Amino acid sequence: MAAEEQFTRLIQENSGIIHKVILLYVDDKQERADLYQEILLQAWKSFASFRRESKFSTWLYRVSLNTVFTFNRKASKTPDTSSFEEVEFKEPAELMEEKNDSRNVLMMLIKQLDEIDRMIISLHLDGYSNKEIAEITGLTANNTGVKLHRVKERLIAQMKGEMT
Repeated sequence: MAAEEQFTRLIQENSGIIHKVILLYVDDKQERADLYQEILLQAWKSFASFRRESKFSTWLYRVSLNTVFTFNRKASKTPDTSSFEEVEFKEPAELMEEKNDSRNVLMMLIKQLDEIDRMIISLHLDGYSNKEIAEITGLTANNTGVKLHRVKERLIAQMKGEMT
């Protein structure tokens, strides 16, 4: 099978990973579309160096996250202050009052975490082991376990309304 065909098949099978990562880190619809294309481009450029020492999904998560982080760093250097006046900050407790669906509340709380914690909990929720999460994030498995435990505790407290 040609590299292009193999890449296309693997991307189609794992496109949910790309969408999930983008949704966790980018709110603007146009930016999400641009970022999807950028992730595909970066994945294609890196595909020849994919050594198959890990699952393709693990590798794609890493490429997606790195691309999103790079994109967000570039975007943060040129903030658009024109929309700041329109944004009303709401505490997680206020968000919970507005949304009865606990999944939406959880997603909103996860989106408020810093990049590393957001990445760790989303990978955990997708069923990755601490070892696999460590491989994707570059952390040690022990550090991943500790961070994951702390993030879970914080999210549970926030879901219960006990802000920490």
